Amino acid sequence: MKAYIAIDIGGTNIKYGLIDEAANLLEAHEMPTEAHKGGPEILRKVEKIAAGYLEQGKAAGICISSAGMVDPDKGEIFYSGPQIPHYAGTQFKRVLEEKFSLPCEIENDVNCAGLAEVMSGHGKGARVAVCLTIGTGIGGCLLIDGQIFHGFSYSACEVGYLHLPDGAFQDVASTTALVRYVAELHGEDPALWNGRRIFKEATEGNRLCIKGIDRMVGYLGQGIANICYVANPEVVILGGGIMGQEAILRPKIQAALKEALVPSIAEKTKLAFAYHQNTAGMFGAYYHFRNRQQKTGLTENIS
Repeated sequence: MKAYIAIDIGGTNIKYGLIDEAANLLEAHEMPTEAHKGGPEILRKVEKIAAGYLEQGKAAGICISSAGMVDPDKGEIFYSGPQIPHYAGTQFKRVLEEKFSLPCEIENDVNCAGLAEVMSGHGKGARVAVCLTIGTGIGGCLLIDGQIFHGFSYSACEVGYLHLPDGAFQDVASTTALVRYVAELHGEDPALWNGRRIFKEATEGNRLCIKGIDRMVGYLGQGIANICYVANPEVVILGGGIMGQEAILRPKIQAALKEALVPSIAEKTKLAFAYHQNTAGMFGAYYHFRNRQQKTGLTENIS
């Protein structure tokens, strides 16, 4: 059975491993992205990962999920924030295919996470699904009949930039925003706080942490409701590290959505928390690779 190199490039870590034709994750590892070193260094890391597997005689293709805006046809990054300097213009597909003589496909990381969910997660079978990742910012993916909706210029569902009354969606409802707000309430440096600490202290009765979580949830309700009014999804899937706090967040977000949506939509919109956690990018990268290769007829025998 063939195996494929799956690489998920995030702002903090690069996760990588092998996935077989039956979509089984055979092994998984990670290394620091060192995003501050820029796009050329990330490309070198990816080349080193691929070379390591190929030296062992493994892999029939390279599947990549990446932060930034991705043109999946050209296989390159066309926009990236300042967190990864000199990343825009990085031509993963061309460089890797020329170097290793293997097919390579790349897609945006949030799109990959959404694709993983509709293929083998909590969005499976949904005609219209929205996947959001809540973290440093807020990323979004719209999937229709199991296919990523890219929009005219591959920029659909950039929901982090949605305008809410108090600022952009990701500036008020992300994990970063939560940490900043709670630290400010405590009069402390944000470096002393993170999502894990906030939820721990909230369960212990810290009223300021509870206030911060409720504020974030309120904004999440507004932002998700706006997306629902446009896309009318069957399911909204929430991912990102902070969404591991499902027991606390689910009832709060459901209540916020019920308040922000008209009943006819609220009653028909399912809320789910991501099935694929840290491996979502790798699985999505493989599914994207498989779909692209089947469309071009290059790997008709991929299951």
